[in-house]
Amino acid sequence: MNKIKILIPIYNDWKSAFKLLEDIDLHVNDLNHEFSVTIVNDCSTEERPVNDFNFNNLKSIKILNMKKNKGHARCNASGLRYIAEHEDYDYIIPMDGDGEDRVEEITLLIDKTNDYPDKVITANRVKRSEGFFFKLCYLLHKYLTFVFTGQSIKFGNFICLPKFAVNKMIKEKSAWSSFSGTVAKLFKDRKSVPSIRGKRFFGPSKMSFINLLKHSLSIIAVFKITLLIRSILFLIVYLFLITGNLSLITLLPVTGVVIMMISVIILSQRENILEFESSLENISSVDQLK
Repeated sequence: MNKIKILIPIYNDWKSAFKLLEDIDLHVNDLNHEFSVTIVNDCSTEERPVNDFNFNNLKSIKILNMKKNKGHARCNASGLRYIAEHEDYDYIIPMDGDGEDRVEEITLLIDKTNDYPDKVITANRVKRSEGFFFKLCYLLHKYLTFVFTGQSIKFGNFICLPKFAVNKMIKEKSAWSSFSGTVAKLFKDRKSVPSIRGKRFFGPSKMSFINLLKHSLSIIAVFKITLLIRSILFLIVYLFLITGNLSLITLLPVTGVVIMMISVIILSQRENILEFESSLENISSVDQLK
């Protein structure tokens, strides 16, 4: 029997969080493992509702209350470090707290570990639930990432990490900025399961176009050296090809690549190992729900 920790970052979405806890508690009843949940409360401004649920199958439920809002990626990073330093575990599964990561796919991840106990298992998206515009933007994000970094990243934060992988993650500065990008960087020999993006339990999606752009560039920033090399090669070849035909239109791709390079360099400054190592100092209190 493995000890599995589910890590859930939350910011002002308590209704969804408790709905997710209910669903997890019901679902893991049929799985022959010990499950616990760690919620990272990213300095929510809304009051947490009184817990009136009976969780019968979860071993424990903890809430790490943060002093300052740090964002989704850094909550995942802080949660990994907390569990690694304070808990006994075999695997950690980070997942969104809004229902978009489907509880039933936990079984797929766990089943895969039976065949590959020492591999990182990712939940690769095969179907999404958002509207056409978001899907188009996400497709562009994937192609942009592949062209400029050589990485085909089809997964988000919904991943099953064995202990050795967690120990590597908490020593990598890029994990403080991009979770999935760091997984792609550190673990080339990954296994995967198919994943269908679920619908939010309550309210509209919080992933705006700006947030998606920032998310995409943060992933690319993990591979900034490859990006810079490919971008410079692109600019050299492209400028050679358009010599004698310079115009505002033909220079648009040049402008776009330069802006992307600058944005990635700026975002890469978020990769701060000192902040990551001291991230648990941002915890104001730990509440034990069970």
